[in-house]
Amino acid sequence: MFVDRVLITCEAGDGGNGCMSFRRESHVPRGGPDGGDGGHGGHVIVRAERNLGSLANIAGHRHWRGERGEHGQGSLKTGKRGENAVVLVPPGTLVRDADRGHLLKDLAEEGDEVVVARGGKGGRGNKRFATSTHRAPREFEYGGHGENREIALELKLIADVGLVGKPNAGKSTLLSRMSNATPEIADYPFTTKYPNLGLVRLGFEHQFVVADIPGLIEGAHAGIGLGHEFLKHVQRTKVLVHLVEPSPMDQTDPIANYRQICEEMRLYDASLMERPEIVCVSKCELPDAEATAELLSEELGSQVMLISAATGQGLPQLTRRLLETLAGEEVEIFEDPVQRETRSEESTATQDGSV
Repeated sequence: MFVDRVLITCEAGDGGNGCMSFRRESHVPRGGPDGGDGGHGGHVIVRAERNLGSLANIAGHRHWRGERGEHGQGSLKTGKRGENAVVLVPPGTLVRDADRGHLLKDLAEEGDEVVVARGGKGGRGNKRFATSTHRAPREFEYGGHGENREIALELKLIADVGLVGKPNAGKSTLLSRMSNATPEIADYPFTTKYPNLGLVRLGFEHQFVVADIPGLIEGAHAGIGLGHEFLKHVQRTKVLVHLVEPSPMDQTDPIANYRQICEEMRLYDASLMERPEIVCVSKCELPDAEATAELLSEELGSQVMLISAATGQGLPQLTRRLLETLAGEEVEIFEDPVQRETRSEESTATQDGSV
């Protein structure tokens, strides 16, 4: 289950009360005050954890409470501090105050954290009130109350590459071929209901994360078709791969579809149009693919790639181009010699007709 928005109630622990106590030992005259301080209450902390992919782990855990600090005791014993309640979320989570709506922190990196509710301070024991003229104080303090706050957690996936396009453009199939991700794939639109992430490895040293964004439709910037829920995940990507289907199932014009998706992204966030974009005509085994690529290339004034996730055509070139776009320069790829030799043998066997 993929969950990208959760409301939680956070209640920090109260501080422990200070102690009012006096030493009473045999043969120790005028023992004096020895009341210890109360322990501080536990905080509620939201922390980014790399091994999580969505907010599903806390979807059913609405209330988070820090532990109360223990009370102080005699013999100057300070109460134990309350344990913190730690909410683990994936990197890329925005933490907002649900009532006021302001952003508390953007947990962009693993290990980033924010205290959303502070525990109450422990009260002082009567030893703290002793002076040279007030040697037997009976004053002490009660522990402070912990903060209460309702928090909205909103996940915006962090990925190097985002796959965008109309429904059924082949985004999920491309992700499954480029990485080990296994998104749901079917021959009807809107199969993908939530973003999927895949890790693409190239050689020994190079890798990047690809996000498959569910299909966008006209009016997505205004929330039509869950547009807001999908478009927000595009904001974190560094490079966009725009897939254009040459022969859409709804008989629409591929060039018009490309313009429509670009306009939806511009209306949602104008900065998205400044991201590096690689335009690809998917399903290039279809008859209209080359003509669509030529028309798009003329309109954009730049190269349009022809790829096919079904046959694998153009995928190595796309992967290398993505890597070089992310690196900002040409890269040298060092492959595993065993894999390279195996691939060479398979290619030779195919040419000989033995396979």
